[in-house]
Amino acid sequence: MQLSHVWSRATPLFDDEHLVSCAGLVPVLALAEQAGLSELVAERVGLGATRVVSAGVNPAGKVTSIIAGMAASADCIDDLDVIRSGGMKQLFAEVYAPATLGQFLREFTHGHCLQLASVARTHLVNLAERTGLLPGIETRAFVDIDSLLRPVFGRAKQGASFGHTKISGKQVLRKGLSPLATTISTRQGAAVVAGIRLRAGKAGSGKGAASMVREAIGVARAAGATGEILVRGDSAYGNSAVVAACVKAKARFSVVLTKNQAVNRAIGAIGDDAWTPVRYPGAVVDPDTGELISDAEVAEVATFTAFASTKHPVTARLIVRRVRDQNKLDELFPVWRHHPFFTNSDEPTVEADLTHRRHAIIETVFADLIDGPLAHMPSGRFAANNAWAICAMITHNLLRAADTLDPHQPAAARGATLRRQIVHVPARLARPQRRPVLHLPAHWPWADRWLAIWNAVFAHPKAPPQPA
Repeated sequence: MQLSHVWSRATPLFDDEHLVSCAGLVPVLALAEQAGLSELVAERVGLGATRVVSAGVNPAGKVTSIIAGMAASADCIDDLDVIRSGGMKQLFAEVYAPATLGQFLREFTHGHCLQLASVARTHLVNLAERTGLLPGIETRAFVDIDSLLRPVFGRAKQGASFGHTKISGKQVLRKGLSPLATTISTRQGAAVVAGIRLRAGKAGSGKGAASMVREAIGVARAAGATGEILVRGDSAYGNSAVVAACVKAKARFSVVLTKNQAVNRAIGAIGDDAWTPVRYPGAVVDPDTGELISDAEVAEVATFTAFASTKHPVTARLIVRRVRDQNKLDELFPVWRHHPFFTNSDEPTVEADLTHRRHAIIETVFADLIDGPLAHMPSGRFAANNAWAICAMITHNLLRAADTLDPHQPAAARGATLRRQIVHVPARLARPQRRPVLHLPAHWPWADRWLAIWNAVFAHPKAPPQPA
């Protein structure tokens, strides 16, 4: 592919008021409105008296502007200016400048963030009712919880402190802010964010986890989870508070336990003949022996009492996965590394282990958020960054919901893929005979997918009325 020599001498002019670079925002924001985004923000978010009088005016318009910018790949406040380019003001009303939106975010307090989080949870429930966002949720739903550390630089970030994180498999100290997030997924559906809460970088991974789990279970129930809900987490969430929250909400749990004397005794009591090889998806079979190259094995202690020293001990199954220690292959006897988790699931041992390891699905959500709005923590104020993270949650769920409107495509695309194929579609605005027309690129590779989403949004009874 070579550049035509004619166009190498062209004069570029940014002067067309009838071009837009993100025409996919039209059906995406229409879907957001059909799920009641503006109404929810107007009802529940009220900034009251603000330092700048105009900063708290029309929170619904400002929140939707932020979400529109995030859907168009904005990862900082200045990037929100993308929603004011070309003919965007012809397509949308109440389009705000980045300076206004930054001023709006800086007026947030902890209480205002709780209001916005309530909007995000209800909007997710409405999206699930409007689209096929969580197929199969009535049978079984999975709630996953985990945290990450987003690095920040400079001294102006409120709440920034040094916390532990893993880089290339090694534990390091890094200065940043630590969002705690919960997701909801099903066997057939991709994960969506049920809640997100910003914390200081030095906060322990499990701080606030029990309340987050309670909220996520409530969201799952409201979204249609009438069957089993399984809460999964790593060792930071294998504590009595999280397990008690699951038991009280009548949800099952599958959490990693930190190895202590009681756990070690239970592992040591497992007989050598009790271990069963486990076949993970994609496992490779040795052509010479016919056995799996992976040497992972699982066994279980049918009755194990955890948190015995607390007021609320829990008795359930202790399932242990063991793998050979690759650093000690020359030992006379095999040396194993054991990974125990605690669950009240009724699945067989091997299936319970496979289900628990699918907890890693939350990492794909983190990858999407980091590759999008959470690439940066854009403000110096802690509450503003918390509100930014909640808007990122709404945006993620909105793009996922829009993707499900195409029945011919599996809804498992990454956020960057959705933005490239659905949102970042250039269009020229025209009004022949006063009839609005969007002229989109010929031979667009994903035209069928884009039109399927458009038709599914605007054929809905809640679609905005067409002009006469």
